[in-house]
Amino acid sequence: MNQENSIPAIVVFDIDGVIRDVSGSYRRALADTVEHFTAQAYRPTADDIDRLKSEGVWNNDWEGSQELIYRYFETKAQSRQQLNLDYNSIVAFFQSRYRGTNPDNLTGYICDEPLLLQPSYLNQLTEARIRWGFFSGATRASATYVLQQRLNLQSPVLIAMEDAPGKPDPTGLFSTLELLQFGIDINNLPPVIYVGDTVADMYTVEKARNNQSNRTWIGVGVLPPHVQETAQKRDAYTESLKKAGATIVLSNVQELTPEQIQKLMQDL
Repeated sequence: MNQENSIPAIVVFDIDGVIRDVSGSYRRALADTVEHFTAQAYRPTADDIDRLKSEGVWNNDWEGSQELIYRYFETKAQSRQQLNLDYNSIVAFFQSRYRGTNPDNLTGYICDEPLLLQPSYLNQLTEARIRWGFFSGATRASATYVLQQRLNLQSPVLIAMEDAPGKPDPTGLFSTLELLQFGIDINNLPPVIYVGDTVADMYTVEKARNNQSNRTWIGVGVLPPHVQETAQKRDAYTESLKKAGATIVLSNVQELTPEQIQKLMQDL
């Protein structure tokens, strides 16, 4: 038990934009969906999607697609009540692009997502007695695909879309911690680091802190690859994450080494 109590920190990772690059998959499917339901009249750019995400409440890309469709038609003086969009049809089209049209065989954009970390990085955390798991707004099937089939992780701790309300609600983060805190003295809980790439991720940490102020919460921002194309985009995105509560913003998740984690806690 003493050894378990010596755990220096618990790290919980978001998946999209942190573990895998979704600029050519989720975001592409979102743009395809908006374009389809606006009859090819409007295709959101990466900046359009970033602006939507910066509002902090559009973590769900199906809902984000619907919102951009509504906003486009509002610019054409059509009200949401007039449109009466079918949300299930939006989801189905999005999934046909992202997963593919065969439910038993993934053939969509998900198959080509670049990985942003290697299993050896997670092994470094384990060797440093740092426990880790995943809390993501992705569906369980999508998250499991990248964690188990792409990264070859064996039964990783995961709370996915179906398991909890969407971010910035911290319920899923709390559920992830319940699975990671076994054997730890509840009176001596280690700090929690949540690693994400969106404003909603940082808001989630803030809400968790307000809900459970008896422990240390640290939000770590990661810049998704698509915002690192220019210094202007990089700086603006970094500022948005810090404004939302990120203690530090990294270019890649693997920069969050055990040494960096120790430094973060020392600087508190």
